[in-house]
Amino acid sequence: PPRAMALSLPEAAALLAALAAFLLLLICMIAYVTAVKMPTLHRHEEEKFFVDAEGRKEPVPSIRDPSTKELSVVVPSYNEEDRLPLMMDEALDYLEKRQKRDPSFTYEVIVVDDGSKDQTTKVAMKYCKKYGSDKVRVLSLVKNRGKGGAVRMGVFSSRGEKILMADADGATKFADIEKVEEGLKNLQPWPNQMAISCGSRAHLEKDSIAK
Repeated sequence: PPRAMALSLPEAAALLAALAAFLLLLICMIAYVTAVKMPTLHRHEEEKFFVDAEGRKEPVPSIRDPSTKELSVVVPSYNEEDRLPLMMDEALDYLEKRQKRDPSFTYEVIVVDDGSKDQTTKVAMKYCKKYGSDKVRVLSLVKNRGKGGAVRMGVFSSRGEKILMADADGATKFADIEKVEEGLKNLQPWPNQMAISCGSRAHLEKDSIAK
């Protein structure tokens, strides 16, 4: 018959400590194996390039590259040929005026056409040709990925030190970006610290404002 094994208090404590150490080591190993510094994003071959203002195909940059712009504006767009011009006109007017006030300010606008069935890409390319592909770029996705997928694709293709997601419908006043930036500064007391600042529309108020 099996015999019961009695342990003294020090032996039991040592056994529990060894078990805890083993579990901690196991958790660390699992975390190391499964963790990645940055999630990967599958791109179709056509999505690895964008068309510049002269009609040439250029490789899409990576967020892993050193930033070369102060601000990247990512605009996820699905069937937005009618509303996109209003948003782009307002955004680019603001960004151009800001750059004239502060020549050190640099930006890019990335319109991500999320597999639209209308002329969203064609409309966005007009701005690329007007302002140049260093300031306006259009990424045309092979198939619809949903808003989150379109945002991710734009973010992973951005060159900005700061990245702003802006809706294509122009429902928010673009100049309210300054309020979002102010919130970001309050969260970043030290250089190179990552932070996220969010803006929302107050739908129940007479005028929608960013908070």
